[in-house]
Amino acid sequence: MSTIDIRHAHPLTDERARDAIAEVARKLQERFDVSARWEGDNLHFARSGVDGVIELLPGAVRVKAELGFLLSAMKGTVESEIRRVLSEKLG
Repeated sequence: MSTIDIRHAHPLTDERARDAIAEVARKLQERFDVSARWEGDNLHFARSGVDGVIELLPGAVRVKAELGFLLSAMKGTVESEIRRVLSEKLG
């Protein structure tokens, strides 16, 4: 198992950040059959091979994920893609 832990600062209001993360979650659900659910300010997501949470913090988001065996080999690629999407959606 590999762990990803990314903190990304952003200039958005809490509401706009939540909307942006909700949009990301919808795309993950459509493209990768990821299940997602909100619990307060935390978006939990899971599918075979990955389990994680996106935490909405004041002025930042934190993505924590546990990658299963197969995705562990692609940790660098997965982490780079997460960082790219966060920059694109949150600034």
